[in-house]
This record gives sequence, structure tokens and C-alpha cells, in this order.
Amino acid sequence: MDDRLDLAGAAEGRGVISRRLFLGGALGAAGLAAAGCGSVSAEVSGRVLSSALPLPRPFTVPLPIPAVARPTGPGHYEVVQRPAKVEIIPGTTTEVWGFDGTFPGPTFAVRRASPVTIRVRNELPVPTSTHLHGGVTPSGSDGYPTDLVVAAGRGFRPPPGGHSHHGMLVDPSQWTLHAGARDYAYPLDQRAATLWYHDHRMDFTAPQVWRGLAGFMIVGDDEDDALPLPRGERDVPLMICDRAFEADGSFRYPATDPSLLVSAGVEAAYMQGVEGDVILVNGAPWPVLEVSATRYRLRLLNASNARRYRLQLTPGGRFVQVGSDAGLLAAPVAHEAITMAPAERFDVVVDFSAYPVGSEVTMVNTLGTGRTRDVMRFRVARRAREDSAVPDRLAAVEPALRSSAAASRLFDFRRTGVGPDAAWTINGLPFRPGVPLARPRLGTTEIWRLTSDFHHPVHVHLAHFLVLSRNGRAPAATDGGWKDTVDLRPYEVVEVLVRFEGFRGRYMLHCHNLEHEDMAMMADFEVV
Repeated sequence: MDDRLDLAGAAEGRGVISRRLFLGGALGAAGLAAAGCGSVSAEVSGRVLSSALPLPRPFTVPLPIPAVARPTGPGHYEVVQRPAKVEIIPGTTTEVWGFDGTFPGPTFAVRRASPVTIRVRNELPVPTSTHLHGGVTPSGSDGYPTDLVVAAGRGFRPPPGGHSHHGMLVDPSQWTLHAGARDYAYPLDQRAATLWYHDHRMDFTAPQVWRGLAGFMIVGDDEDDALPLPRGERDVPLMICDRAFEADGSFRYPATDPSLLVSAGVEAAYMQGVEGDVILVNGAPWPVLEVSATRYRLRLLNASNARRYRLQLTPGGRFVQVGSDAGLLAAPVAHEAITMAPAERFDVVVDFSAYPVGSEVTMVNTLGTGRTRDVMRFRVARRAREDSAVPDRLAAVEPALRSSAAASRLFDFRRTGVGPDAAWTINGLPFRPGVPLARPRLGTTEIWRLTSDFHHPVHVHLAHFLVLSRNGRAPAATDGGWKDTVDLRPYEVVEVLVRFEGFRGRYMLHCHNLEHEDMAMMADFEVV
């Protein structure tokens, strides 16, 4: 009997998966349910953690807009990661760990091919590593999980040789520590796009992002500027995420070690991923934004640890998508609903002139229940002159050509092992820093086949990709454009055409369910 299974094209010679690995993944999924981690379904992507304090009525808090970072000199910025007390739930205070003490952090408004250097100073009680998500960035500034900034005067000792957490083994030579601060260099030789930055520390990415270490970077260029899309106050970044709160207003998170200094991981019931019962947009619970009866450009980011969203407008309306993770689409695409996995971005235009002045338009999450079904509300407050449009053609985007691929590879994302030895793995292996699973050549493209046992939003550092197929069929309508993260659903096979441009060096692919990432679902690849 052949010990291999053909998965949506393996018969064409582009990769196979062993029967043992496939069946092991199926048993692992059954084990998830048996362990009380919740059932595996087409929509469930985490377990809800309930808040311990009374929650506010939705649509009573104005939508905040993150401040724009100011340079300290030509092409230079400095931000400080520090604790700060802020009011998120009205009438209470929450300690956030924020860039410049804000959540979200400041927005970096930058230009294509205008390099910037950002000095990140750490004043937190824990080490950090900052990753520019979607950035075409030199390896040394990519925010590798073991490349850490430690606050001045604070001691930090990496786990002793043979570090083992969910099967991850880290050679002591893989740890790099910077005292106080370090500079991250971003050449920005890439198309206009909505990027974001967040913590990426080994073992502790999930709780540190949960506490607030995230923000936007918006790259502009002449091609984007030439389009008549909405601008100024009608170009709105929206960081959507979920959180839970303790009775005193502090963040609630099921960490096994609340200090985030010794023992990594979450309580066993939350291995699937942590979802909160409060939906935040730009750090505010179920906010409201007054708009004019004109078009608005909404830069949607799913910054949740694990929660997926299917966004819709009620009492009806369309999202006209103009951009994806890595920049503009070739042409606009209208959607009645948009499903977003963690880390995905959708650049959309909504025409509020379709609603009478005085209308209230609610953005809802049809994957949510109860309060997590609501996201935010728009109040159409006034008429105004319309000075924008969505043209039929947006940008020149290269077609996806299988024939251009220099190689094909398989990456299988699934849970292996049981009990305390269980780990989320790639190709059956937990993360091994410094041990690459692939060595693509700079300037080439490859076909990567991604397979799964559960929801795994797959993110590739440095490289951008086009989605070629889902289960041997056409991509979803929301898969268009160059991306850096793709929504890989349970027992699904997704093919992507990955382009390696910019820099040689060590990079990563991993699941962007942050609890999965912390539990070993990462792998190195080396661009040669």
C-alpha cells in the first residue's frame, strides 16, 4: 500500500504528504476536543475568555485615531516601549504595554524607497523583539524571536542550554541581547501598503501583543497618490482586536506565568487560541465614528491573537476592496462580507452617500455571538462635497504564473503529541531556531502548498505571495492581490506563489494565531 496521499495536485509532482502525518493530524484534532480545547469546525478559531467587570454599552465611545509618529531627524524615529495607565473600559483604568505608552502605538507614515531607522527603547519589565509585519526588511532588523531588547538595568538570562518549551530547542548561540535600545533599519523599497508592527518575542508574543505592543505603519507612494481615493480624515486606519478584562480593569489573559519572565504558555483550555469578549477598534470598545455622506477609505487590520471576523455592514452595504496585505489590487472588488484571519489587512472603500443623513451603519462580525457580533458603528452626520472616486483600474499587478516557480514545497501545519508534550508544528517539527526548512534563492518564486488540521493564518516574513488555489479550486474572492498572510482553514490545502525579493538571510514562516506561534508553530527559511 502506498504510504502517501495525494492532496489537491500532489499527483502533478508538486509535493506529497505522508499518510502517517495526515492521520496523525486528524487524531491530533480529535485530541483537541477530547482535551477540552473546543471542537474543530469551519469557523471556531479559539476559546473565549470572559471579562470579570460590567461591560459598557456599545457605540458610546468615539473612535480614537492613533497619533502619527514625528521623526527625531531626517529618516529617524524613536519610540519607547513602556507601561501606561489608560481608560479603555469607561470608568476604569488599564495598564497597557505600549509603544510610547499608547495602544495602538503611533502610526508611522512613511514613503516608498525613503529609508527610515526606528530606535526602539525598552522600559518594560520583559524583553521585546519588534517585527514590521509585511515589511521587506533586512534579516537583522526583521524582529527574530531570539533577538531581544532588554530594559537598561534589568537582568535577563535566556533559558539554559537545551531550552525546551513545547518541544522547541534553542542553541544558546541563537540568543542576541541588546541593552536598553536598538535600531531597526527599514529600506521601504516596496509598494504602498498598510503594514503593522508588533512584538515578536520568543515564547511570549501572544501575551505581549495582548497587552498592547502593536501599531500601524502606512507606506505611501506616487502610484497610490495618483488615484482619486479618499484622503485625509476620510482615510481611516482601523485596528480590530478582542480583549478580556479583570474586575479592576486590567487585561485578563490565561498565562501560566503572569510575570511573562519564567514559564511560557497558556492554561491548557486555551491552547487552541485566546479570544476576548470585548471587541476593540483602535483600542476603544465598540466605538462610533461620525462620517459625512461621502466615500471613506478604511484600512482594516485584524490584530487579534486568534479571532477571525466576517465583517458586514448593516442595514446593508458593500466593501469595495482596493488593496490587500502588500498593496493595491489591479482593480477594485466589491464584497458583501469580508472574512479576516489574524494579521490580514483589507484596504476598502465604503460609500456613505448610499445612506440618508442621520443613518447609523453598523459593522458587524457574523462569526461572533452576543456582544462579539458587534464591531463598531458609523453615524452619517452631514452632507459634504464628494472629491473622491474608485477608478476601474488601480495598479499594475503581476499575474500569478505557475510556470515561473523554481521549486515546489509542502508545509503542513498541525498539532502533534498529547498532553504536556503537545505542540503546534510545521511538517511535524516544533520550532528550531537556526535550522531552516527551506533555502529559496533570492530573485526567484516558488509554489508553497500549505496544509492544516485547524485554523492557521500562515504568515511569511520578507516574501509576498499570490494565492493560486484552495483545495484545487479557484482562490476565494478575498484572496486577491499580493499578500503576506493567508487564512488556512481546517483540513484545507492552499497553494501560494511566493516571491523572494529584497534581501538574503534568515527569515520565518509561522502561524499567526499567536498562541500557536508561542507553542512552537514557527520555522526558519534562509534566502540564499
